[in-house]
Amino acid sequence: MATEAKFLLPDLESEDAAPFWAGTARGELLVQACGACGRWRFPPRPMCPYCRSVETKWEAASGNATIWSYVVPHPPLLPAYAELAPYNVIVVALDDDPKIRMVGNLLASPEGAINEIDPASIVIGEPVRVVFQQIDDVAIPRWVRK
Repeated sequence: MATEAKFLLPDLESEDAAPFWAGTARGELLVQACGACGRWRFPPRPMCPYCRSVETKWEAASGNATIWSYVVPHPPLLPAYAELAPYNVIVVALDDDPKIRMVGNLLASPEGAINEIDPASIVIGEPVRVVFQQIDDVAIPRWVRK
């Protein structure tokens, strides 16, 4: 995956998201939760949208999800992505809390490429599980079929 070194990667030191990325580095899928009402939220942010508390905790998710939606980007794209197009981008709903949705790619195997799945084979509602792929210093959550 040498071309992926040119991907746009997240800021691992972002105040709100740093614990999420520290978790992925350990192979854990963490979700930010409100320290007051306990509701999960994603993407991470400083205040609970439900009770407006600024208390935060992080909880481990099972890593199991279902495909909620997907797209297949085609050029023109940024150069690192154009080299891999067409590829899939999926939105998954976590089994732990289906209101929590994450974006990633569906892979054929944990080491697979983002463009090796035939997009016509992707099924909304299909069960998936998280895997983590290392790109530079970031462990990116991606998904494989169960």
